[in-house]
Amino acid sequence: MKRRALLLGALLMPTAAHARPSKKKPSKQAPAKAATTPKPFGPQPLKDGKTQLVAFNASAFPYRSAVPGSNKPFLDAKNGRQRGHTSLGGTVYWEQPTYNDRRSLLYLPPGFDPQRPVLIVLYFHGQGATLERDVMVRQAVPRQIAESGQNIALVAPQLAVDAADSSAGNFWKPGHFAAYVDEAAERLMRLYGDRAAGRQLNLAPVVVVAYSGGYLSAAYALDRGGASHRIKGAILLDALYGDEDKYAAWMAARRRQAFLLSAYTESTKDENAALQGMLDKKRVPYAKAVPATLNPGTVAFVPCGGLDMHGDFVTRAWRPDPLKAALAMIPGYELVRDKKSA
Repeated sequence: MKRRALLLGALLMPTAAHARPSKKKPSKQAPAKAATTPKPFGPQPLKDGKTQLVAFNASAFPYRSAVPGSNKPFLDAKNGRQRGHTSLGGTVYWEQPTYNDRRSLLYLPPGFDPQRPVLIVLYFHGQGATLERDVMVRQAVPRQIAESGQNIALVAPQLAVDAADSSAGNFWKPGHFAAYVDEAAERLMRLYGDRAAGRQLNLAPVVVVAYSGGYLSAAYALDRGGASHRIKGAILLDALYGDEDKYAAWMAARRRQAFLLSAYTESTKDENAALQGMLDKKRVPYAKAVPATLNPGTVAFVPCGGLDMHGDFVTRAWRPDPLKAALAMIPGYELVRDKKSA
C-alpha cells in the first residue's frame, strides 16, 4: 500500500520541465520605417519663370552679304572704317550699334513642363525696337505668354537695334531659320537646366509671330527658312507690309498642317486684301473674324481699327493682350496647374 502511494506520489510530482516553464524573451521588433515620398521622375515643371538674354551664333546680325534680289551689298555706306546700311527711307544706320547685336531673348514661363507637349514661339519685333525696352516691357511678350496658360517657350532675336529698318539680315539666307531654331532649342534646354528636356524642345513645333516690321523676317522664314515641317502657324500683328506672295504660297502648301491669323489696322489694310485675293486664286478658304480656335487649316483676317492703334497693337488690338488671346486658341498645349496655383 505504501509502495503504491509512493509510486502515485512520484507520478503526480511535477517534473522540472513541468514545474518551471521556460520564459521566452520577447523578440525585438524592427522599428517601422517611415513612409517616404517617391522622388518625381524626369524633368519637372518650373516653379518660377526663367529669362535670359544670350548671344546666338545663328543671329540675325551682323550680316555681310547682299540684299536679296539685287547685287547691292547690305553694308553700302562707309565712313572711315565704319560701315553702314542705307535704309529704304534713305537713312544710313551704322553697323555699330545697329547691326551687331547677336542676342536673343529666351523665356520659360512658370509651370513650363518639358514632359508635356511644348510649343516654341519665335517672335520678330518691329522697327525701332530693343529686346529689353520693347519686347520685354512695352509689348509685354513674356507676360502674355505666361498668362496664356500654354506650355510655351519663347525666343525672340534682336533685329535692327532701335532703327526704322525691317531688314531680315541672316534670315534672308536659305536655311538660316532652321539653324536658328535648332540653336534656340539647345539654349532653351540650357536655360531650363536639364538635358532631359532637350528631346521635347528639339521636336517642338514653332509658331512664328511678327509685329509690324518683323513681317520681312517672318516672310523669309516661311519661304526659305528650311524648317517648314516645324512651323505650326503664323500670327501677324499688323505685320503685312509686303511679300504677300510668300505668305500665300506657304499657306497654300501647308493648308492641312498650319494656321494663319492676320490682325491689322488701316496701316496694312491693302496688303491684307491683296493676300486674300492670292488665297482666293489658290482656293484657300479664310474667315474675316476672330476664330474660336487655331486648328490646322484655319486662316483668319481680323480688322481692328485705325492707324492710331498700330504703336500699341501687341497689347491692344481686337482686345487687350491679343497675343495672349491668340496663343490660348492653339489646342493641345495647355499647362496643368495644381489647385494651389490655379
